[in-house]
Amino acid sequence: MRGLWLAGGEVRFVPDLPEPGIEPDEALVRVLAAGICNTDLELVRGYYPYDGVPGHEFVGVADSLGAGVGADERERLLGRRVVGEINAACGSCRECRSGRPTHCLRRTVLGISARHGAFAEYLALPVRNLHAVPDAVSTDAAVFAEPLAAALEILEQVDVAPSDRVAVIGAGKLGILISQVLALTGCELSVVARSRSAGVDLLTSRGIHVCSTDEVKGRSIDLAVECTGNPEGYRIARAALRPRGTLILKSTYAGRLDVDPSAIVVDEITVIGSRCGPFRPALRLLERGQVSVEPLVEARFPLDQGPAAFERAARPGALKVLLEVGGP
Repeated sequence: MRGLWLAGGEVRFVPDLPEPGIEPDEALVRVLAAGICNTDLELVRGYYPYDGVPGHEFVGVADSLGAGVGADERERLLGRRVVGEINAACGSCRECRSGRPTHCLRRTVLGISARHGAFAEYLALPVRNLHAVPDAVSTDAAVFAEPLAAALEILEQVDVAPSDRVAVIGAGKLGILISQVLALTGCELSVVARSRSAGVDLLTSRGIHVCSTDEVKGRSIDLAVECTGNPEGYRIARAALRPRGTLILKSTYAGRLDVDPSAIVVDEITVIGSRCGPFRPALRLLERGQVSVEPLVEARFPLDQGPAAFERAARPGALKVLLEVGGP
């Protein structure tokens, strides 16, 4: 199969990769489209030691299913457009038995750790990870299911009330999704953006307040969500929080942060790491049109131009770059 290969900080197109085999409980998915996200870019920069096919935001068609897949699952998935949760859990370790499969001690992670990803013509995932895409959701929109689920994870971790003052730091791809999700709670929301962009225009068109750093009053915010992936974003988020406020870290970092732990202790700040989230609610939001995602698509590239697609996605302020992998 054709695909992209990441090794030594370089992404290259390979025309003859081996097609993935599938376990009895897995599906072989023919990829239609996949999106490049900041985690993919951080992998190139060395965030995590990974050699293989990158990519984890995708929509595809379940082409074949393993011998152990039952009739109900075959009816649900075979030949359907699907999206997939990226953590493939073992199902038997302590974390899995405790209902925390995304923290499985033996998990593989699509396009990130020990499992080839979505920037190729085919991928393999357990059928329990797959969700059928509603007919009303376009293929472009379905690519956003994974990052939208990640945005929804915040509401799984903290209660957000209409009276809460919330700041989202960063109006990039993920920040825009997070902002739209948090706006649904009715909270007093501000999105801190460095400059005007198509993403900022999308937020303002939906009635979401966008401001500069100078407009955020220090020590006044109940909940700050940092999604820039850089130390300056962390600094802004931390300075905005009131004592006993909550800081959500939503980004992976290739480097390290300088953190003042004494200040966190004195102010009794709650710090929460947040990553993967629930797919079913994400697909419902897309089906109902409660979030807008298709305007975030900035550019499309065929698979064999994958290195150029990565260069485009790495530009400052870039929105979603899609790889068009296969036909309908």
